[in-house]
Amino acid sequence: MRSLFLILTLFLLSGCMTQTPVTNRSQLILISQDEEMKLGESSYKEFLSKAKISKDVTQTARVRAIGARIAKAADWVDFKWEFNLVEDDQVNAFCLPGGKVVVYTGILKVAKNDDQLATVMSHEVSHALARHGAERMSYQQLSNLLQGVGNAVVAQNAPQYTNAFNMAYGYSAQLGVMLPYSREHEYEADEIGIYLMHKAGYDVHEAVKFWQNMKKLKGGKAPAEFLSTHPSDSHRIEKIEKIVREIDAKG
Repeated sequence: MRSLFLILTLFLLSGCMTQTPVTNRSQLILISQDEEMKLGESSYKEFLSKAKISKDVTQTARVRAIGARIAKAADWVDFKWEFNLVEDDQVNAFCLPGGKVVVYTGILKVAKNDDQLATVMSHEVSHALARHGAERMSYQQLSNLLQGVGNAVVAQNAPQYTNAFNMAYGYSAQLGVMLPYSREHEYEADEIGIYLMHKAGYDVHEAVKFWQNMKKLKGGKAPAEFLSTHPSDSHRIEKIEKIVREIDAKG
């Protein structure tokens, strides 16, 4: 047990505590920002080498204009912002560390106006600003360390239960830690994103309408929330409505 605490202490001290923007949540990050941004840059280049960049000049200009306003509002000097529109029917978008933003054309069918598209893009940018990817990687490293220690203990005392331990640990870590953290990150990116789009001059009330569009698109077909990386649309809309009311109250 003393060895376990020593290992965990050294592991935790090798990282650093940071705070997320807007929500000011404390988080443990075990990956340097330089390393994180290098991973983002390499992933971005690899993605673009295989993606079909949109040739729609009008929509590409629209995405980049919205992105420029969001980037200005974010005021994140470490990022080298890039915005690309990719031909893909997926209703999706993402932002990699360093400010590399990709919007799929499929999302344009759901985002009915610039304010709704700003909702999506601000949300994705917020994941990068809050370093959610690095945080997930850090917790995965910590989880792997704990599993390794647990395996050593089981192997020494009851080796016949090693497989059972690994199965139980993997299941518990996924449902009890990783998925809840992923959903929390989604809620947090919503909150940061709404304040970000508000700062950029977009109508935050359209954020509610966008997620109502998403809910309608899914037609009630979604996995149980506790098995999903994302919150249910209904819970998401409720929280966003609350944030919008808070912004309205501040004038």
